[in-house]
Amino acid sequence: MLTTVGVLAVEPLSFFEFSIGAEIFGIDRTGQGMPTFDFRVCAPDPSRPVRTKHSADIALVASHGLDGLIGCDLILVGATPEVLPDQEIVTEALRSAYEGGATLLAMCTGAFTLAATGLLDGRRCATHWMYAARLAELYPAVIVNDDALFVDEGQLITSAGTAAGIDACLHVVRRELGSQVASYIARRMVVPPQRDGGQRQYVDTPMPPSPADSLAPLLQWLTENLEQPHTMASMAAQVHLSVRTFTRRFHAETGTSPHQWLTAQRVDRARRLLEDTDNPIEDVARRCGFGSTVTLRNHFRAALGSTPTAYRTRFTTRIRHPQPATPSQQVDKTP
Repeated sequence: MLTTVGVLAVEPLSFFEFSIGAEIFGIDRTGQGMPTFDFRVCAPDPSRPVRTKHSADIALVASHGLDGLIGCDLILVGATPEVLPDQEIVTEALRSAYEGGATLLAMCTGAFTLAATGLLDGRRCATHWMYAARLAELYPAVIVNDDALFVDEGQLITSAGTAAGIDACLHVVRRELGSQVASYIARRMVVPPQRDGGQRQYVDTPMPPSPADSLAPLLQWLTENLEQPHTMASMAAQVHLSVRTFTRRFHAETGTSPHQWLTAQRVDRARRLLEDTDNPIEDVARRCGFGSTVTLRNHFRAALGSTPTAYRTRFTTRIRHPQPATPSQQVDKTP
């Protein structure tokens, strides 16, 4: 269960990454039926303000020393220098927290601090693309992915820079507390509720020249009609493009292929249906466009490392209700 969250506050502090943790985990949303967190700001020396990396004279007063990391379920590490002034004591504190069962989430160059613990050796790791080569040079035992938004290695999660930290934090919320909580927080923050960690950090055409050139209407339509069969030819025909041109445009706008994008959307819908409804697995597979439980199980396991049944069992404490059939699935019983 995710109840206690600590933020490692080291100099020079990046306020952006710190604010991500504060916004997602440091606000009391119990009035909206959401869980609350014991949010701790932990610094090597809490007796003095932690200076930031920004040109303005900004500093942060920590609520705890590094001993506050003890007992945390999740520890956030924002952007940090390659080597910290208090590297040894920070490294020891993070190792101890990890051994105590804490999940460590490093954003941007916080991967350097996490790599210094040795915990990332032999594991995949994400960081900002500008610093990936340097990270790989300093820590050759770490498998650096210079293109992923975030990488989930169980107790160790790393993300690319800036907004990718939001994706990684929401991913943890979804993983530990379910999509309903993650989606609510995302809506309040006005950010996308789901971006896959394997999505590219940047794409060739992040902003189309004009709305008419964007595939956004098609993507919206596809998400609303996932239960239908979709082929490359049928999707390309929707936007009056050849399959070759459509594939190139799709990759340029989304950073992934049409097949990978559709599969990710279908898995996410399946996850939400498993959490929020009591619908049979066969029905979930049909509603998501997988066609069969075998196909659903294979894609679900590949994406989440769990079977649909095991995933649903984990959330049996949730109040679920059967979801009514869509008009296309209703049977006409009129004489």
